[in-house]
Amino acid sequence: MKDLEFLKSADSADLQVLVDYLTKNKNGNFRATECLSYTQNYRSYYPDRLPMMYDEIAEELLCFGGNTFRNIFRGGGPSYKTVLIDVCKKMKVNFSKYASVESIERNLLEKVLLSSLDQMTEEQLKSLMDEMNIPTKGFGKQAMIAALQIAIKKGGFASYKIAVIVANAICRLLLGRGLSLSANAALTRSLCIFAGPIGWVVTAVWTLLDIAGPAYRVTIPAVIQVAYMRAKMQYKLLEQGEYSMCG
Repeated sequence: MKDLEFLKSADSADLQVLVDYLTKNKNGNFRATECLSYTQNYRSYYPDRLPMMYDEIAEELLCFGGNTFRNIFRGGGPSYKTVLIDVCKKMKVNFSKYASVESIERNLLEKVLLSSLDQMTEEQLKSLMDEMNIPTKGFGKQAMIAALQIAIKKGGFASYKIAVIVANAICRLLLGRGLSLSANAALTRSLCIFAGPIGWVVTAVWTLLDIAGPAYRVTIPAVIQVAYMRAKMQYKLLEQGEYSMCG
């Protein structure tokens, strides 16, 4: 569970989104297959002190990601990276299984974003590039998309913004609320501009996934939320000069 240990330092509001994905269906009712809400820690720590039970949250995610029959013999779910790779295969993400978890998560977020870019006008795409502080002079649509991909891979604030935009769109779609953001004018402005185009595409993709495999209703949004939280943590460390986003 080493790839999920950082959850103990996550914001409780972000963990609440993850827990709600794991425990509740689209109607807001508790899932018949979830175990988290039955625990004493859930009753004690939900929703304001969820980092206190980060290990149980992580274990619930891993159990959802594994095959029930195989979990009996494992004594639990698969590794987080296994769950992440399974989600990426389902989403047709281009990635290397030998890459780091952080790199694969960025590829997943990039895939969700790029799926929306074809639906954007050139003007909307230019606005997105401006928000990312990426020069666009003389760029056509394909060149802008390529420049955006490079910015995502470099990490930093542009990559973090993408994580926020994607995670927020899914949160609004599935939970009927957006992420709880600290007073960050740049992020808030980005969300206001791009919630529409990206949200439409996420909705279309989600409809297809619901038909193809209901188990992914839990693991896909949960993994995207984890990817967003990791990107948030890494950006904070980057600001403090403690972390390199390469890899």
